[in-house]
Amino acid sequence: MSDQSGPPTERTIARILKVNHAGEHGAIRIYTGQLRIASLAAPDLVSFLTETRDHEIRHAEAFRQAMPIRQARPCRAMWIWGLGGYALGMGTALLGRRAIWVCTAAVEATVHRHLDDQLRYLAHRDSELHGIIADIQAEEVQHLNTALQALGPASRVDRILARSISLLTEAVIWLSTNGDSRRMAHAIGAEDGFR
Repeated sequence: MSDQSGPPTERTIARILKVNHAGEHGAIRIYTGQLRIASLAAPDLVSFLTETRDHEIRHAEAFRQAMPIRQARPCRAMWIWGLGGYALGMGTALLGRRAIWVCTAAVEATVHRHLDDQLRYLAHRDSELHGIIADIQAEEVQHLNTALQALGPASRVDRILARSISLLTEAVIWLSTNGDSRRMAHAIGAEDGFR
């Protein structure tokens, strides 16, 4: 069985792993791109960016290790996540320190919403993966809160940039799950009476 066959729950769990692993790869590349510029232009951010990238590396490895038993495979579009992530990291870093924080906040907020949906989906379906994602989400929330605190009140430009980054992140997630991320969120919402 692969992540393209099997019962719907098994396919969805395989796709969750696939997109989360790819997303962590993209995040690693975002922070790597930002570090290239920040080391020269904003050295005080290097410690945060390095620590955050190290978290993302550990997260990617946790998802990779969880794949075989669930018949999941890495995303075929990893190169898009890697190239896009690096370009986003470099681009935002070239816009300055504020754009770095906006990027972190936008990506982590989007990821946080998806992880919430995944945790609700997995609660009674895969307790081990639920635990892995819950631990990872705690660090992702730290990244988000650090960025929001550093930003303070958002300007109009911040909001436009954040919205653009969020939409781009959502699009790549949707493509990587063949639309499963959206269907899963709606199904969970319908079960909970939220959507």
